Amino acid sequence: MNIPTRPALGALFFLIGMAGCVTAPKPYQRPDGPAKDVRTGPFWWGASTASFQNEDRGIAKDSPYYFKTDWDVFAEEGRIPPRGDDATFSWTYFDKDVEVLKKIGVNHYRFGIEWGRVEPKPGVFNEAAIRQYAAMARKLKAAGIEPVVTLWHFTFPDWLYDSKHKNRSDFLHPDVEAAWRVYVEKMVAALSPFVRVYVPQNEPNGDLYIGYFGGHWPPGLLMTPFALKKATKTCAAMFRDAAGIIHRARRDAIVIGIYSIPNWRRNFLQDPTGFVYNMMMRQNFDHLDQVADTMDMVGVNYYYSQDASVTRFIFRPYGEQNSNSTQNGWEIAPEGFYTVLKAVQNRYGKPILVTENGIGTQSEQKKIRYFREHVNQMRRALADGVDIRGYFAWTLSDNYEWAEGYAANFGLTHVDPKTKDRVLEPAGDWFRNFIRANPTP
Repeated sequence: MNIPTRPALGALFFLIGMAGCVTAPKPYQRPDGPAKDVRTGPFWWGASTASFQNEDRGIAKDSPYYFKTDWDVFAEEGRIPPRGDDATFSWTYFDKDVEVLKKIGVNHYRFGIEWGRVEPKPGVFNEAAIRQYAAMARKLKAAGIEPVVTLWHFTFPDWLYDSKHKNRSDFLHPDVEAAWRVYVEKMVAALSPFVRVYVPQNEPNGDLYIGYFGGHWPPGLLMTPFALKKATKTCAAMFRDAAGIIHRARRDAIVIGIYSIPNWRRNFLQDPTGFVYNMMMRQNFDHLDQVADTMDMVGVNYYYSQDASVTRFIFRPYGEQNSNSTQNGWEIAPEGFYTVLKAVQNRYGKPILVTENGIGTQSEQKKIRYFREHVNQMRRALADGVDIRGYFAWTLSDNYEWAEGYAANFGLTHVDPKTKDRVLEPAGDWFRNFIRANPTP
């Protein structure tokens, strides 16, 4: 994930940055007492997906359970490319996902729940959809694949989004905490017979900074530091609520907090006061610091390294400029992965799960090289004592890449437009052979 900053915001960064008014995050104070013994068994090889990126709508517009998300409305406002109603057909053809996951040989699979599908109107629940999500988890278990369920992956039901009052939308909506609590309790009760591992929120840190300060994602608030602070506080409280609900439902439950953690490099010439660097480090850790005591493992999503400087944000390149960049314009830096894993271990002292790692590229050879080099850096971190319990590739199939639209090819597979079969890409074939040869990294 990246924070696509507009030139106007970059200029503001420059003016404020020269004053140096943002401090680095304080050291994390670990709770007293012995660390929890988290038993995860053999190394987790997996793949990760998101409900909005993969699920087709799968429901008629005249149905009382037809739903939209805040992202759908944001697209209707012309702020982002529309996703469409089909995505990768993972709602209607989930069995095909299971089939290719078995072929790849993963032992874990992370998929998401679409809150709007479950609760299309306030207090109105689609019980058939809830049963289908439970059936999806059950099918994975039957195939020998452990389900890892994400309860929130960026999207809210449209009834929590107010186009006319963005400062009362999503994490800023006055009813969001109470509604979240009911939704989580309902889903965990339905899933608990089949699901042990939960992710309350995926990358809340990135979503908060992009949506409540950068203006690029819903709700689209630009340069609103007080809204960012309020949304972060609410988001953290919602995470803590969900972690409590999950742990009460299953004593053996594993709660994972997942964060986008780029390797930010300090640029002393272009960021002399450290303003941008400190702000990016706060993006990495501010939310995580508020909830780390409630989770059993820290999930790390790593994609790139970047200089933390105003110039780099304003003039960030797009597209595959060379062999060392991705379709998103991100710098390929495997050594930065090692740096991030060490930093997270040192700060929190908890088991780590690599929950996303991958590359958007049209070159399958570049994709294979990316996976190989990053897995090697993970092995290096393991050898140096970092407690890593698993590695999940991003992502199962080429899909909608949020504000980038259908513009980045991250998939281990692609979807055949006629049969809807998931067809292994060369990188997917490489991942299958690697897992088979390396059950333990």
